[in-house]
Order: sequence, then structure tokens, then C-alpha cells
Amino acid sequence: MPSGQRATSPLATLAFAVSGAGAGLLLHVYRSSRGFPLFVPPLSLPLTLLVVAAAVLVMALILRRRVTRDTGGNVDPFTAIRILAGARASQFAGGLFAGFGAGLLVPALLRSVAPAASAWAPIAFVAGAGLVLLIAGAIAERLCRVPPSQGDQHDGPTDGSPESGPADQPAFRDSAS
Repeated sequence: MPSGQRATSPLATLAFAVSGAGAGLLLHVYRSSRGFPLFVPPLSLPLTLLVVAAAVLVMALILRRRVTRDTGGNVDPFTAIRILAGARASQFAGGLFAGFGAGLLVPALLRSVAPAASAWAPIAFVAGAGLVLLIAGAIAERLCRVPPSQGDQHDGPTDGSPESGPADQPAFRDSAS
């Protein structure tokens, strides 16, 4: 992603978090109204979210090393776009799962009789792992930014003359001249 572009909108991530919280709250209300026990997600869910967060960060770090390497490592642009898309999707999924966990956790802890730790701890782990995934996606997206090159740091002509333009740049010069 070029350094001038904006990152993923925090409002979009917040919308996913609010949607997840609403879904968690609705699930809790539905199960309570039917007399079912508290929904307890399996522990494999937060573990999977943490593995995805680690994978996104590792791929973004590898991409960052290739881009900033002085030896001119080749970077496949399609791979870079896929990593960026994964980072953005991680932010949205992280917000969704963090909100879902919070939507389940808050009403469960506000009951007159608090549930056992074996019931609310996995819900808290889902909320925490969702938050970790959201943060990992934001960091990975930042790592996918293209660092400014020496030519991008100033807008003036390269040879010092006020009339030089794109045709005077090394990439546009004719090989015969």
C-alpha cells in the first residue's frame, strides 16, 4: 500500500465490533429466554484466532523485510495484495469476535448469580483473542506500507533545473541520448 493511502477505517472496524456484540447479546437473550444454559464456545476458537493473528503478522514481517532489504529482493505484488487483504480481514474478524465475546460476557457477568469461571473464562478468551487478532491485523496493515524512496521525499527536479520534468528522470530517458 502506498504510504499516502489511508489505513482501514476505524469506523468500519467499530461497526464489525458492534455487530458482533449485538449478535452475542441476541444469542444470550435467546438462550436465556428458552431456558438453555450459557453459551460456552470451545477453547479451540480463541486458539484458532491467535494462530491466525500470528500467521498474519509473520507474513507481513516477511513482506516488510523483502521490501526494505537493500539487496533488492523481488516482491510479488499479488502476494503483497493478498497479505494486505488478510490484514484488513483480520481487523474485521477480530472486531467481530471481540464484540461477540463482549456481547456474551457482559450480560453473563451482570446476572444476579455469576456463572462459574469454567463458563465465562472461554467467553473472555474469545473476546481477548478477537482483540489480539484486530491489533495484529492493524500492525500487519501498517507493515504492508511501502516505505518512501529517495525520489518520493522531495517534489523538486532531480537535476536542479526548474524546467526538468518526467522526461528528464532516469526511467524516462532515451537510451540513445
